Amino acid sequence: MDFSLSEMLNLREMVIPLHEVAFRLTLALLFGMIIGLDREFRKRPAGLRTHMLVALAASVFTVITFELFHEVSEMTGSVNADPIRVIEAVTAGVAFLAAGTIVQSRGNVRGLTTGASMWLAGATGMACGGGYYAIAVLIVALTLPTLLLLGIAEHRLGKSKSDD
Repeated sequence: MDFSLSEMLNLREMVIPLHEVAFRLTLALLFGMIIGLDREFRKRPAGLRTHMLVALAASVFTVITFELFHEVSEMTGSVNADPIRVIEAVTAGVAFLAAGTIVQSRGNVRGLTTGASMWLAGATGMACGGGYYAIAVLIVALTLPTLLLLGIAEHRLGKSKSDD
């Protein structure tokens, strides 16, 4: 009984090479970490790990959808499916998680920025999973100044901490 690693893992032939999948997932994890840094430094409930996991999961769902789409199209010759639905599903899932970070108490709302950054982590993960690296880089490049510089400006202008 001599099995190869690919037989033991039941590895399928994939449209996206495994090393490319690994790169996409790793990049999503890294970008999720970068987006989550601000939330971590500000000691918000959803920090590094949450943002990293959201970006990674979104990337995984995107890669799997791409692979399944191509697998079904090869088996049947056509696909009667809409891959855009994955964007809707991931968006809804991330929105559900993000909503859990938003709290309203006595007229004060907290967690909106954390929820929005989680949503961006999901979008970044989907961009990485789809191989749209330039879009992912742009998301991170636009998100960081928004979180960091505007956060500093709001603090200096005396904006209430309850606004997040």
